[in-house]
Parts: sequence; structure tokens; C-alpha cells
Amino acid sequence: MDRNERKTRIGKVVSDKMDKTVVVAVERLVQHPLYKKAMKQTIKFKAHDENNECHTGDTVEIMETRPLSKEKRWRVVTVIQKAQ
Repeated sequence: MDRNERKTRIGKVVSDKMDKTVVVAVERLVQHPLYKKAMKQTIKFKAHDENNECHTGDTVEIMETRPLSKEKRWRVVTVIQKAQ
């Protein structure tokens, strides 16, 4: 992995109530430490959405960036799929 390569994640928008900010839930599978069963783990990220183009239910790609506010360290790169 390159030194300057930024992390990217794909997730679903769960909130778009803020101005220029969306909350993106990213789901991943992790193995239970004792029982070895696959579990879904959901992490929420606050991401910058400059043009307010994302809405609840959209699938988006987010990329790591410099801190934009107290909790916002990601930005929306593309909207992969609009919500129906």
C-alpha cells in the first residue's frame, strides 16, 4: 500500500439532516474471538457532502481526509446508488 493512499469505505447514508454533512453506516464482517462465528459490525462516520446531494438510503463511497470539524474526518467521493 502506498504511503499517501487514503482509506476508502462504502456505506449507506443513515442521516442527512445536517447541512453539508451526512452520517454513513459502514458494515463489515468480523469473527467472534471465542466462537469464531461471523458477526456484522456497523460503524458510523460523519462525512462532508459539499453540495447536499446525498439523501437517506443512498449507497456512497467515502474517503479519509483532514479533520473538517470535531467529528468529521471523511468526505463523500461518489454516490454509487440512489435510494429508491
